[in-house]
Formats: sequence, structure tokens, C-alpha cells
Amino acid sequence: MRSLLGLCPLFLALLFGAAPALAGKRVALVLANSSYQYAPSLANPVNDGAVMAKTLKDAGFEVVESRHDLSALETRRVLRDFADATRDADIAVVYYAGHGIEVEGSNYLIPVDAKLERDTDVYDQGLSLDRVLVTVKPARQLRLVILDACRDNPFGKTMKRTVVSRGIGRGLAQVEPNSPNTLIAYSAKAGFTAQDGDGANSPFTVALSKHLTTPGLDVRRAFGFVRDDVLKSTGNKQEPFVYGSLGGEDVPLVPVKVVGAAPVAPMASPQAADIRRDYELALQVGNRPAWEAFLAQHPDGFYANLAKLQVEKIGAEQAHAAATEKAKQAEAERDRLAALGAQKDAQAKAAADAKAAEQAQFAAQKAKEQVQQQTAAAEQQRVDLAAAAPGAAPASTASPAGTSVASLTPTTTPVDLSRLVQTELGRVGCFSGQADGNWNTTSRRSLSQFNRYAGTKLDVKVASTDALDTVKSKPSRVCPLVCEHGFKADGDTCTKIVCREGYAINDDNACEKQRVAKPATAKPATAKRDDGDERPTRQRRQAGGAAGGYGAAAGIAAAAGAGRASGGGQIFCNGGSCRPVNRGCHLEYRGGGGPGNDANAEVCN
Repeated sequence: MRSLLGLCPLFLALLFGAAPALAGKRVALVLANSSYQYAPSLANPVNDGAVMAKTLKDAGFEVVESRHDLSALETRRVLRDFADATRDADIAVVYYAGHGIEVEGSNYLIPVDAKLERDTDVYDQGLSLDRVLVTVKPARQLRLVILDACRDNPFGKTMKRTVVSRGIGRGLAQVEPNSPNTLIAYSAKAGFTAQDGDGANSPFTVALSKHLTTPGLDVRRAFGFVRDDVLKSTGNKQEPFVYGSLGGEDVPLVPVKVVGAAPVAPMASPQAADIRRDYELALQVGNRPAWEAFLAQHPDGFYANLAKLQVEKIGAEQAHAAATEKAKQAEAERDRLAALGAQKDAQAKAAADAKAAEQAQFAAQKAKEQVQQQTAAAEQQRVDLAAAAPGAAPASTASPAGTSVASLTPTTTPVDLSRLVQTELGRVGCFSGQADGNWNTTSRRSLSQFNRYAGTKLDVKVASTDALDTVKSKPSRVCPLVCEHGFKADGDTCTKIVCREGYAINDDNACEKQRVAKPATAKPATAKRDDGDERPTRQRRQAGGAAGGYGAAAGIAAAAGAGRASGGGQIFCNGGSCRPVNRGCHLEYRGGGGPGNDANAEVCN
């Protein structure tokens, strides 16, 4: 045991120091042409070349040869010299920005002294893409050619056709590399042209500098992120494309670098076991106060170095969040001034501030991704080392959200695993139920939703450690927020939709103007027969008769008298005239009616 513990420092030094060496030799050639002699000059290529050269140098490439505005002869010489550097390289990269054209299915890079009066001149004055591929062919692990050259042919209108049927296409033609481990990246899909953008660099190069050299990121995934950024920045008008294929192993341009760690304390020591338990507790809490408390208690040693890396990761994430918020505010201010029609100086300053804020956001994103990769690798190595030590207790791998590290320990039950996956799915907005560890239909549907919006292909039948790590790697909401009718999504919450006066929410959850109902037309009142009247039928007939009929006045008087308890206010009518009934008297129906025979008689008490 003593000899094993004595070897631990050496073992750790090898373990932590060997990763960068695995990357092998990496070389790059950057070519950029702007000042064309017989075609319109291009504003961005030289700027793009400078950005890419700096990006590759900062990424630790051993050789970065950067040249611009070369003639055909100078370009051939540079390619020949660079071929010598690729002979013992593992990764070789060629980046070109400038004019490029396609003739009869073949692609050519155009030097600054090319005149191209005829279509056949391209064979002599241009540089075939095949010539570039020959230059990078000796590289063992990855041969990468990047072309930001999918622009309109500047010679298309003046170039004479020696053969009428010879095709000269728009943009560049599709290619299929013949050698293995070769990728060719276009700034725009074959047959389409690319944009130079509004700033000093093209949208394609901006995205490349952001993603291509992310430590540990597979080059194919990096180009996927580049594609997404360019589509977004160009309003889906430009789609970068990559041709060729690689094997199943990840091929990052930049390996993950792990900071050196101090020798680990003997795992059998009770003090070391206490430190490990304190570290794992801080790992479960995962915030800055927990790590600061741990470092105050254990300021030195192996676990202290790991804890410092965790603190650095939290700081990078917070810096990225602040930079993102600042970029949003700057962009909103720029758009506000543009909408108000502010002075040009104010708009120009706001645009410059927004551009600077965006670049700061990119830098913060890159720093965050790099330290996350370092932290993940260090944590994985800690778990592997603890598992390899004889008699060591299983190391906990609990980690804060957003960090993909080691898988769960063998002691974790399926129910616990299901509960953890449900919890993480809820955090990214894909699961709204209770995290009870029951992997049912709702849980499977939630993971399927995650696959759909995250672009993953996780097995939804069971909760797995792969699913847990993948969901944990998402720092924010993945599935869209779904609100009930009458509510709308506002960030991560649902807010009630309030319509202005005269509008109401329709079936599509939108405010719609209400139709004002027309007032109903009043119908004329119609007299109804009083079937409950107990008067004889003959009297009712007389009461409803015409004004000139016999007994009509008597019928009216009787009708008036029937509704009153006394004679006051009654009217007595006969064939001659009508008069009020005397006070203290009332009318009584006597029957009959007609000339000389009144139907009613005035009776006085």
C-alpha cells in the first residue's frame, strides 16, 4: 500500500499532463484575397483572414501561416511550402477567403492577378480546389479545408465562352472528397452565394471564430453550431455546408486542457475521507458559497484544486449571463433609436455598442465552454481515480445542473435514476409532473419531447445515465412553454392575455374585435282575449264590438265598471249620450241591449 501511495503523485502527473499531448501536431494555412486587380475589391476577406489566424494561434496550433492578396505564382509557392509542414502533422487546416468560381463542376480559387478573359483562363490563372486537397493530404487525423468564397463570379458578365455548352455555375459546386478523414466546409451550400455581412467580418467567419476551436468540441458539431449562427444572422438566407465524412471518434481541433492538480492525499487516511465527503457535499450543493466554505476549510491539496476549478466555472457562467444580458440591452437600444429615427451619430454609436457587446458575449461564451470542459474532464478523472484505488468507497458524481460529468455510481437504484431524470426534465421545461421515480407514459413522452427540441436520440423506454447527463448539459429551457387558453408565454411563466375595450380572446388565443349586437325592434302590443272573464259571452261580444254597434257604449261602461269596487269614475252610456255615474251609484248588467233597451242600469243605494 505504501508503494502504491508513493506512486499516486506520479500517476496523477501523468494522468493530468498527458491529455494535451494526445492532440499531436496541428498546422494551419490562412489565405485571404481582397485587392483584386481585374475585379472589384472585397472588403472583408483580409479582415476575416486576420481573425481566423488569431483564432488558430490562440488555440495552440504549432504552425499558422497567414498570407493575403497573393498572385497565382505566390499562392502556388505558399501551398508547396505548407505541404512540407503537413507531412508530420495530425491535423492540417486551410482557410481561404476571397473569390472562387465553379467551371464545369470543378471549383477554383481566384488569385488577385487573375484576369479571366475567357472561360479557359481559369485553368491557368486559378488554383484548383484539388490542388489544395493535395496539400493537406499527408495529415494523419484530420484534413480540413474551409472556403469563405461562395460569392458571385466577378468575371461572369465579361468572360467569353470558348464552348457555348461549358457551364459556369453560381457559387461553388458540390464536392465529394476522395481521401478519408477529409472535410470541406463552404460558407454557403453548393450553388448558392454567401453574404459579406454589415460589419468588418463575414457572418461565416464570425461563427467560425466562436465555435471552431472550442476545447473538446467535435469538429462536426462545431460546424453545426456555425450553421445555426449563420442562418440566424442572415435571416435563413445563407446556409453553410460541410462535405466529407469522419469516423465514429470525436475529432476536436482543440483538446480539453486540464489544469495540473496537487498529489492526492492517501485515500485510506480518515482525514482524506473526510475531505472527500466535504467535497462531494459541496458538489451536490453546487453554488459559490458552498465551494468557498469548502476552500476555507480545506485550502490546499487535490480537492482544493478541483474546488477552485468549480468556482472558476461558476464565475465564467455568471460572466456569460451578464454579457448576454448586456448584449440584449445594447441591441434593444440600437433598435429603439432606429425606430425613433434618431440622429445618425446616435444610431452609429448604438450600433457600435451593440457590436462590441455581441463580441464580448461571444468571448464569454467561449470562456464558459472551455472551463466547463475542463471541469468535466477533471471530475471524470477524479471519479476514475477513486474507483481504481483499492478499498476506496465509490465516489459521488452528483453535479450541479449544466455540467456533464461522470455517470452515476453503481449504488444508484433505477427509481433514484428515474427521479433524477424527471427532475432535470422539469428544469428544462419538458416535464410538469411530480418527480416520483415512476418512469411511466408521461415520463417517456417528456423525454421524447426533449429529443425533439434538443435534436437528440435518447432511448425513451427507460431512464438512463446517458439521458441524465445529456439533459443536465442544457443550461436553460429546451421544450417550449405551453400555456392554457387565455394565457401567453412570458419567459418561463404564463401571463393572462388582456384585450383592450371592444376586443375579446378568440379560439386562436388572439384578441379579436367584438361584433356589436343590433337592438331588437319592439313589436306592437296585441290585445289578448281575457278567457278568464266570467261575464256572459254576449256581453263580451258587445264589449268588443265596433263603436257604432248597438250596446257598444254600454259594453265600454260595463268593462270600466268591472274593474272598480265603487261607482266613482264609471261612465253610463245609452243610445243618446254618455255621462258619469252619480256618486254613490254603480252600474249593473241587466242583459239585452239595442234600441230602447239599455244593457246596464244605474243603481243608487
